[in-house]
Amino acid sequence: MAKSPEATARLFSRVFVCKKCKQKIRADIRKILQKKVTCRRCGGKAFRPVKRKK
Repeated sequence: MAKSPEATARLFSRVFVCKKCKQKIRADIRKILQKKVTCRRCGGKAFRPVKRKK
């Protein structure tokens, strides 16, 4: 069953994961790259994009 484009955008667009505590956060990619976004749980500034399962 294929997911709709709206659902895909909601799940993966602008969603990043903290590398320390694995907390998900939604933010703009420019702010992530400039290290302006901090994790709410641990205060870390290292994020990665959400992985899409195949």
